[in-house]
Amino acid sequence: MDLPNTKNLILEQKQGWLTIWFNRPDNRNALSDGLVDDLRRVLETVHEDRSVRGISFRGKGGFFCAGGDLKAFKASLLSADKEAVKTSSRAAASLFALVNGMPQVTVMIIEGAAMAGGLGIACTGDVVIAEPAAKFALTETMIGISPAQISPYLIQKFGYATARRLMLTAAQFNGESAAALGLVDFLADGDTAISTAENNIKAQVLKCAPCAVAATKKMVLEVPYLAPDALADFAAESFADCLLGEEGREGIASFLEKRKPNWSVKLDETS
Repeated sequence: MDLPNTKNLILEQKQGWLTIWFNRPDNRNALSDGLVDDLRRVLETVHEDRSVRGISFRGKGGFFCAGGDLKAFKASLLSADKEAVKTSSRAAASLFALVNGMPQVTVMIIEGAAMAGGLGIACTGDVVIAEPAAKFALTETMIGISPAQISPYLIQKFGYATARRLMLTAAQFNGESAAALGLVDFLADGDTAISTAENNIKAQVLKCAPCAVAATKKMVLEVPYLAPDALADFAAESFADCLLGEEGREGIASFLEKRKPNWSVKLDETS
């Protein structure tokens, strides 16, 4: 698969796994227009590609993401163009929704800090790995703005009551506290520990059928918003499609024949 050329990201592909590095350490990997555009193009390219089994998000320079680009915010103040600000905000909403809805397993690796919109990106991931000393902050209200487009994902990750408190108080906390709050799944201190935690996730995901993973992720995202009857129909349709599809047939056959299914790949940690 040919990935787009990007100026603000470094892309690595190994064994069906895509690692996306935010590569603007000069501004702490802030969500500039260029970085957002690069990220959107990459994710749209791989969205329907089931050969990409998982995606890791990480920041160069020892910093995950500083959130919104304050220089761009300053330019908006100078122009005072409300419609342009709203358009930019909607573009951010589109990006968060895209990351949140990726059919692949997404892993957020937090080193240094994830601030404001960077914390929002972290909340859209399926799995979050962080250094114990990593810093997290919702600084928006401290600089006179609202968390706006990241608020649904904060509520999704933390739950309503905790997200409400964190957003209203401009909360700041470290990786250990983030784990206690339910944001971080695995704490890992240093490159070796981070690689081990990430590889453990990769190894498990590579045993799973990619289309079944995509169907399950769609279910996870839609189930909370469906009425009981609609949920039963949706779940029945999903199950029937999976069972009668190629993966379902292969999965049942491999179980009965006591062999691994054809999608199961052993992770080569040296690759």
